[in-house]
Amino acid sequence: MTAMTACLDRPGFLPRLSSHHQPRPRLSEPLLESVARVRLICAPAGSGKSALLAECLLQAPPRCEVGWLPLAGAALSTSDFCLRLAQALGLVEATESALVTALSRWSRPTWLFIDDYCRLPDPSLDALLDRLLTVSSPACVWWIGARRRPQCNWPRLLLDDELYECESSTLALTQTEIAHALKHLPAEQARDVAARIYQRTAGWCAGVRMALLRKCDWSQTTEPQQRVDTLLDYLQHELFSGLTPELIEVWRVLAQMPRFNAQLCEHLFGAGEGAVHLRTLQMLGCFIEPWNDSGDWLHIFPPLSRVVCEKQLPSRCTWHRRACQWFSAARDWRSAFEQALLAEEYEAAVSLLQHFSFEQLFEEQTVVLLVRLHEQQGGELTLSTPQLVELFTAALLFAGRFEQAAKCIGHLGVFIPQPSPALERQLISRWQTLQGWLLHLEGRMVAAHEHFSQALEVLDPDKWIARVMCLSGLTQQALLRGELDLAHTLNRQALCLARAQGSLVVEALLELDHGQLLEQRGAAPRAESLLASVHDLLARQSNRLSPLLGRIALRRGRIALSQGQDASAAVFFQSGMDDCKRNQDKRVLYGYLGLAQLAANEADYQKAFVWLRDAERLMQQRLIPETVYRGVLLQVSSLFWLQQGRPELVCEAMTRLLRHYQGPNALQAPPATVELIPRIEYLLILAQVGLRKAHNPLGRLQLLLEAAQQRKMLWLETDLHLVLAESAYIQGDLTSARRHLQKGLEMSSHHGLHQALNELKLRQPDLLSTFNNKVVESPGNKAISDSGLLSLRELEVLGLIAKGYSNQQIADQLFISLHTVKTHARRIHGKLGVARRTQAVASAKSMGMVF
Repeated sequence: MTAMTACLDRPGFLPRLSSHHQPRPRLSEPLLESVARVRLICAPAGSGKSALLAECLLQAPPRCEVGWLPLAGAALSTSDFCLRLAQALGLVEATESALVTALSRWSRPTWLFIDDYCRLPDPSLDALLDRLLTVSSPACVWWIGARRRPQCNWPRLLLDDELYECESSTLALTQTEIAHALKHLPAEQARDVAARIYQRTAGWCAGVRMALLRKCDWSQTTEPQQRVDTLLDYLQHELFSGLTPELIEVWRVLAQMPRFNAQLCEHLFGAGEGAVHLRTLQMLGCFIEPWNDSGDWLHIFPPLSRVVCEKQLPSRCTWHRRACQWFSAARDWRSAFEQALLAEEYEAAVSLLQHFSFEQLFEEQTVVLLVRLHEQQGGELTLSTPQLVELFTAALLFAGRFEQAAKCIGHLGVFIPQPSPALERQLISRWQTLQGWLLHLEGRMVAAHEHFSQALEVLDPDKWIARVMCLSGLTQQALLRGELDLAHTLNRQALCLARAQGSLVVEALLELDHGQLLEQRGAAPRAESLLASVHDLLARQSNRLSPLLGRIALRRGRIALSQGQDASAAVFFQSGMDDCKRNQDKRVLYGYLGLAQLAANEADYQKAFVWLRDAERLMQQRLIPETVYRGVLLQVSSLFWLQQGRPELVCEAMTRLLRHYQGPNALQAPPATVELIPRIEYLLILAQVGLRKAHNPLGRLQLLLEAAQQRKMLWLETDLHLVLAESAYIQGDLTSARRHLQKGLEMSSHHGLHQALNELKLRQPDLLSTFNNKVVESPGNKAISDSGLLSLRELEVLGLIAKGYSNQQIADQLFISLHTVKTHARRIHGKLGVARRTQAVASAKSMGMVF
């Protein structure tokens, strides 16, 4: 937002920045440092183009002349444009030939700013600009801000390194920049408000400014009406006033569509016209963006489409009905179903579900749509076939609606008897699969195990999805019991089934179980590598599988946290939490827990408990049973209470909680928290030691340690060695403390489990310093630590390099791709600070990493 003011040391009128302007060096510095003689900023209205140009102008070198042409987007004739340009340059003659001659011979360093170039298509004006840019001498630098991209020969300028184009997406304000504008608020509140503003505006400068002016109550989930009205007025003046009534109607219809492309526009607005309308709107900078980074699909900028959709078109159902027809003809059943719901054609929507597969549950917002439809229309419509019962049950289980899921499962009894005993057995086994998952998620392991096992004996091979889900349930139960070898066997069986069917979605679900297994084995780097590969495969799919991507991000966040990579963990947790929250996944809980642990690592316990409170509130709002979240919330809370020196709270909470997980009616831990129960047990022992009322704490901890060692749960074993060291230290048994601390440090270093060590420091800051000169890492572990912590896979690759294997031989030996081997080799070189294989081997041998 700029105004004009006279400038004493420069001729003419130059822009004045708003008093609220916030300098953004991340944008201005690359523009100022560029050597290109044409610098283009093309973005929709309200993106901050003028302010950025003005910010750059005010940093022009002292001996550089500047000219500012505020064109206000007006349509100008070529003669008018020449006149304005000549005046800015101080030329007497304003003809095109005179401008061409002057610019070609220009020798004085000059920056020429064209602000808000002509908004409407004008081939003659664009051609003139192109000629002027072509002949202009290097002494004249052009700065152009526009809503539409002028039709100039940009590729030639780009190839000649004479064009620098500022990406439209980079103009959006970041959360940090928004928080900086909230200096009147305390830092923590400013960050929270900035996050909410960013969520609603995506950093669009005009939207952020409106939000700040209105001083909204950002604790509310809905937009205040005043801001909505202001935004609609802004759109009327800045967007609709430059469009024909027909284009306005097209834009409003497209704003109602979750996504669209040229072919859909042809169907909606007429053959030969729809695609033209779309191209015109794109050319005019009407907030049309790629949908999910797609090369074909588009959508209207979400903060605007949300507001416009609230002012529903009278004929919106008709448009959605037509879109449903087009998607159905294209056999895009997921999108057709969504359009049928928007058209309020519920029977048609349910009929489209016959084409749905299990994999489509994991597409963006599918679970949300299914749950909403089931709640609105009830069982008569949505549970009319066994396939629909299974589909809606799976969606409800995913969302944590166990009570509703139980009713759906019970509805399968309506379809008995079946035409033949064989079909009836298959239906019963499908019921057992669903019932087994409900019981499994509710924590009733024995009954769930029985259902899974019996269903596997009966299910036909063509019911491979049900078979895979039974195997996955049994895998998770084996993990919870600490039977890691059995879990690995079951997981491999399920993966073979999924791969034989070519189902990437089901394979990714099973790899999440595999990643959890690797974590317990102490192979967190391998788990991260596995999940990163799965993420890359899913991200390349045309249909956005955000529920799965969200779960993968949360698991990668947990791994990064365990490895002491807090910055990466924060990114993963936030990304995963956003995806899971948007798709009503109950696993969103673990995003909140991860962010709480990161806050506690900074000793910011107030923020940590706010994250836990927000997690509990969301679980309650979504009617998710307490068995899903209560135990892990109390366990993480107790972790923080111990760090704060409040063992009495831990003792009370963990004693009460253990009653649910022990005894004849004991529940299993939630599937996502394999080591929850042993952690509850050792936290209780630590609290009792702190209160000086523990009975044989070292003996009880030793039993937990032996169980972890027997099950080869190396992550838990590392934790328990450090907890044993802490308990022995508090009780004055320094010999035992030293022994367990030594072992815990070795395992923490070898497996990269730095979070366990960090938590120990937060609970007992003096413990490590007490043994500072007595605890020494083994040479191998010290080498790993000093080298930037080589992962287990990198050590394997390095060992084979030392044996003289070629990259291809290493790939064959480890069953990985040649590209992956090269990636590992680059990382090894970087961590060891070497450039060649021979240097890497020599360095590793000197540090005792290979022999």
